[in-house]
Amino acid sequence: MISNHISKVTFHAASATKAARSRAGLVLVILAAALPGACSSDSDPDPGDSSAEAVTTTIDTIDGIIRVTNAGSPPQWQLTQVASIGPKSLSETGSPDEFGRVYDVALGPDESVYVADEMNHEVRVFGVDGVHRFSFGRQGEGPGEFGRLYSVAWLGGRLLTLDALLGRISEFSAEGEYLGQRRVRGAMGGPPGWVRFYPVGADEAYRVTPAVDPAPGRWWEFIGLDSRSETGDTLSLLAGSSAVTIDCAHGERISFFEIPFGAKLVQRPGPGGMLYSASTGAYRIALTDAGDDTVRVIERSLSPEPISDDEWGEGNREYRALRDSFPLMRCEPLHPPRPDTKPFIEEIDIASDGKLWVEVIRESGNRWEVFDTDGHLLASLPAPPRGHLPPAIGTDHVLTVRQGDFDLEYVDVWRIDRGS
Repeated sequence: MISNHISKVTFHAASATKAARSRAGLVLVILAAALPGACSSDSDPDPGDSSAEAVTTTIDTIDGIIRVTNAGSPPQWQLTQVASIGPKSLSETGSPDEFGRVYDVALGPDESVYVADEMNHEVRVFGVDGVHRFSFGRQGEGPGEFGRLYSVAWLGGRLLTLDALLGRISEFSAEGEYLGQRRVRGAMGGPPGWVRFYPVGADEAYRVTPAVDPAPGRWWEFIGLDSRSETGDTLSLLAGSSAVTIDCAHGERISFFEIPFGAKLVQRPGPGGMLYSASTGAYRIALTDAGDDTVRVIERSLSPEPISDDEWGEGNREYRALRDSFPLMRCEPLHPPRPDTKPFIEEIDIASDGKLWVEVIRESGNRWEVFDTDGHLLASLPAPPRGHLPPAIGTDHVLTVRQGDFDLEYVDVWRIDRGS
C-alpha cells in the first residue's frame, strides 16, 4: 500500500523545490545548493566531484515508511588538521601528551579536548590547539578515581566518564571537579570503541550493555542516558555479522580473517530513540524505533566501483601467507568469495549534533557524507584514515586517534571548513 500523504518535509538548505504527484504517491523533489539553471543528471557523479551543481532529494511514503533518496553531488566541505596531540619524540617521557593507552576522546566547551587514558587512569584535557590544560583522576575505587576508564562524553554541561570495571558513571565539571556518580548495571569488559558512550545530541547518549532478556542473536542493547540519569530508551542491536570472516583451525589454534570487501552490518544509536543500521553492500540506512518498526530509510544514488586484482590480492595477503605456512590447515571457506563490486559504506557515525556521517568507500579516497536528521544530504568531505577508535565529531571539529611508530598514540584535531 502506498500512502499519498507526507505530513511534513523540512529542508532549510534548499534553494529550489518542486512538487509532483504521480501514481506512486506524493513525491517532493528538492534541489539543494543549486546554481541557477541546475538540473538533475542521469549519471551518478563521484561525491568528490565539485563540478556537479545540485543534490536532488526525493521523498515519498510507502507502507508508512518515509523513503529519502539523494542523488547528485553535495557541497564540498574540507577538514583542516589544526593539531596532533602526542609525543614529539621517543625521548619525550612523562609529558601530558604521551599517552599510556587512549580508550576514548570527546569534545567539550571552550574548544576543549578530553582524552581518556586508560593505562594512566586519567582524563587529560587539551585545547583544540593541542596545548595541555590540566589532567585529573587516578587509579582507585573512591570518588573521582577509576578502575578502568573506558569512555568520556560531554553531555548537558558536564563531563561523564564510564568505568566499565567498577560499573559506574562519574560526573565532572568542565574544570575536572567531581560532581557525583551513578551505578550502571553490571561490570563488563570489551574492546575500546565498543564499550563506550555513543553521543547523539547535546544532552543525549547511549551506552552498550548485554541484553537482559535477549531474543535469538540479539545479545546486546543500547541504553539511553543524559547528563543526569538514564532516559528509559532502549534499543536492541539487530542480529547480523559485523564482519564476514574466514575461519581457520590448525592444531589448537584458531585464526580469523575478514573477507575483503565483504558486506557487513553496521549499526549505531541515533537521536529520537532510533537505531541507524545499514548493510554496507548497499547505500541504504534504515532508522528503526524501539519496537523494531522501520520509520525512515535514507538512500543515496552512487555508481558501484569494481575490485581490482591488486586490491583483492592485497586484501587476502595475510590469509594466503598463513595458508602457505600451514598447507593442511582447515579453513571455511577455503576460497573466499570475491564480491562483484566494492561495498559502498565503510562505517556510519552520529555527530554530537545528531547528524549522520556516512564514510563512503571510493577509489579516489574515502569520503564522509553528512545528512541531517530528516535524511537530506548536506555535504561531502574527505575522510581521514579510520583508526582503531571511532572519531568524535562535533559542530566545528573532529577528533581521530591513530597509532604511529612503536604503537605511540596520537589524537589528531581537525577543523571543519564548510566553505562559502
